[in-house]
Amino acid sequence: MQRLALVALVPTLVTATLLVTMLTQRQLGSLLGMAQNTADAIATQTASVSAAPLRDMQRRELVRIAESTGELPHVARVQIRAADGEILADDLGRSGANSNETLTVTHDVIDTDRSDHPVLGSVLVDVSLSDAIAAQRASLQHALIALGISLLVAAVIAWQAARWISAPLRRLVAAVHQLGRGDRHVEVQVTDENEIGELQRGFNSAALALFDVQRSMEREIEQATVELARKNAALEAASVAKARFLAAASHDLRQPLYALTLFSSSLAVDERDPVRLDRIAHIQECVEALDHLFSELLDLSRLETGAMQIEITEFPLDQVLEEVSRNFRMIAEQHGLRLIMRATDLWVRSDRTMLARILNNLVSNALRYTNEGGVLVVARQRLDGTVRVDVWDTGTGIAPEHQARVFDEFYRVECHSGGERDTGPRRGLGLGLATVQRLAELLDTQVQLKSTPGRGSVFSFHLPNVPPQHIPGSRGDETPLDVSGMRVLVIDDEPAILSGIRYLLRSWGCEVAVAEDRTQALLAAEEWPVPPDLVISDLRLRDGESGLDVLAALDDHYQRDGNLPFPRLLITGETRSDRLREIMAAKIPVLYKPVSPEQLREAMMMAWNGTHATA
Repeated sequence: MQRLALVALVPTLVTATLLVTMLTQRQLGSLLGMAQNTADAIATQTASVSAAPLRDMQRRELVRIAESTGELPHVARVQIRAADGEILADDLGRSGANSNETLTVTHDVIDTDRSDHPVLGSVLVDVSLSDAIAAQRASLQHALIALGISLLVAAVIAWQAARWISAPLRRLVAAVHQLGRGDRHVEVQVTDENEIGELQRGFNSAALALFDVQRSMEREIEQATVELARKNAALEAASVAKARFLAAASHDLRQPLYALTLFSSSLAVDERDPVRLDRIAHIQECVEALDHLFSELLDLSRLETGAMQIEITEFPLDQVLEEVSRNFRMIAEQHGLRLIMRATDLWVRSDRTMLARILNNLVSNALRYTNEGGVLVVARQRLDGTVRVDVWDTGTGIAPEHQARVFDEFYRVECHSGGERDTGPRRGLGLGLATVQRLAELLDTQVQLKSTPGRGSVFSFHLPNVPPQHIPGSRGDETPLDVSGMRVLVIDDEPAILSGIRYLLRSWGCEVAVAEDRTQALLAAEEWPVPPDLVISDLRLRDGESGLDVLAALDDHYQRDGNLPFPRLLITGETRSDRLREIMAAKIPVLYKPVSPEQLREAMMMAWNGTHATA
């Protein structure tokens, strides 16, 4: 609309300006012409009356004539001169004008009485132009006022015309904005039969088509939303079902596996026959393989249910590397591989248990896919204040098309060239690297992979670096894991587990009492007036009874006589988050089934030492 108003106003502005300029110039010419004629007339009249006095050289008469002429309007000066140029009379007149504002006219005085008309002298008349200039300025001022008024009127007319012309376009713009909001069907009134009318009709057609498309898309989106909600519900139900399955597998299936672990470990006690020892070793390898598979399921279940709690501490990284080395050095040697852990004095801030699990899974995965060479674990300090941990292997490597998915659940790279020892005790479900990545995310880091098929792989992640700290004592001062003579009460509702753990603990020199529920546990406590050195209980007992309730009942029994709290240890295959939160709230050490004899012995010593150190 502004452009239309400007288009309408510009011609008026140009025309008015030209008219004012032309009229002003014409008026100025007229004023100058009138002043010229007036000056010529005065000079001619003065010359006529000055001829006789000038011929007789009557100076007084010439002065009187000059004064009389100077009194005329607009006369600024009168001079009468002789033929030789002598000034005989000079009068300034009544108009004391500036020399720049006067018009000078000179007229010769001729003696008309003689036939040869000699020149007697001359008359010079200065006529003032101040009045003409004032009249010119007033005229120009009036012209400018008229120009301003005309431009204002023209602007109002142009603006109204622009509004009238642009009204259909503005209605179209408003309709477009309304259409963009998608409130409802929009239609504009057809006001013209020219190009604007064509545009309005075209807009109405497009708006109607767009409205139909919009309604169709809304219906499709609504259907897609319902379908997506249905699929999300199905996915959530499948996730819950998977979690329940993992929880059931981690508890019900691990019960006999735990008993099998205990019995297989007990078989080797006091056995000297090489043939039987070899068979026992094969049984233990199979048990370890089952333990590895169930550990992967348990870790995944605990991660999905949020049961894993982070405990950030500062510790030397070398301690974790030594632990991983102890776990896998023998396996590497059995397959002719080298496992190298580069010693380091770096300290890190992390969760020690989760870090150990990450390195265990990475080293286990590297050994599984390596036929010759070995595995190297090294830590380097970075300039950004972190420690980079690398796990190198000289295995088969991972093809580029598999590298993006190796961290997915249940994804295993099939090796057709014999790269993986599928027949060994370390075959997996494809959960190891998925567990590694989830644990790394809990530690606010990410495991990165670089691999070259046929040459090997390297898995890397970063940990926060902290200054080294002083650790009291040394490795030589560590207390040996000797549990002989310890009085242990074991509570579990599985007779096979009770039989296996009783046989194992007695082989270690422990005095053992067993119970299947609260009643039997209290009966065993009656036979031991002094609290046992350690109570080991399952979390989930028969008839929905909890091991925590049994431990509380034993506390009440012994505290009546003023005894101090006894050391305790929970062993469970439970993965449900509500049950695990109960354990964490009770702050009782916990092991997850199946438990190897080495883990059990170490946990027994830690629980016993921890309670006595607190006491």
